[in-house]
Amino acid sequence: MPNTSPFKKFQPGDKVAAFIDHTLLKPTATPEQIEKLCAEAEQFQFAAVCVNPVYVPLAVNKLKRTAIPVASVIGFPLGANATTLKAAEARQALADGASEFDMVINVGYLKAGANQLIIQDIAAVVRAVGDKVVKVIIETCLLTEEEKKRACELARQAGAQFVKTSTGFSTGGATVEDVRLMRQVVGETMSVKAAGGIRTLADALNMLNAGANRLGTSAGVQIVRENRMQESAPQSAPVDY
Repeated sequence: MPNTSPFKKFQPGDKVAAFIDHTLLKPTATPEQIEKLCAEAEQFQFAAVCVNPVYVPLAVNKLKRTAIPVASVIGFPLGANATTLKAAEARQALADGASEFDMVINVGYLKAGANQLIIQDIAAVVRAVGDKVVKVIIETCLLTEEEKKRACELARQAGAQFVKTSTGFSTGGATVEDVRLMRQVVGETMSVKAAGGIRTLADALNMLNAGANRLGTSAGVQIVRENRMQESAPQSAPVDY
């Protein structure tokens, strides 16, 4: 699995940048803002940058002298695209240089119990990108506990490497409870990405300690700066989040 084991107990001062996908997916994002995102990723050595498909070539070019991968979203943010279009979008992003793909599950299919259609939808993207990383966004805020468990299991059956909590564009984001549940379902067979509403170092540590091994956030710089302040502060008793 990417990065280190999620079962380590994280504390303020631990290195968190390597777990962060530095993210900018707003519809108002400009090329200049994407360039800034990439410069920050290089400065702070984030795990990846995550951008909309149209900005993949720009991000790849800005990061070409680094080992930082570019992630593209697929079927974003609703997941209701035809499977053939999701696969085509993934192939285009791959051709443009993306090496990670955050695809949105078809929530309506999941709620209808159309498990085979869900597997086919995810597997089409997995096939389209070969050995690259596919993260399946299950949009936990819209799901029951049973649906969250089933979504994780279907993503695993379809060959994805990650399950991810949220787009950040629906009615809620990541919660500690959802991350724990997802980790319980996938065990060590998959990675878990928490995304949506992660704004502070405390948020980041809570998600990592719940079992996430990747964090999607647009607040990565603030989190790392807060973390560096903790590193330089006088040592005190560990904080239990």
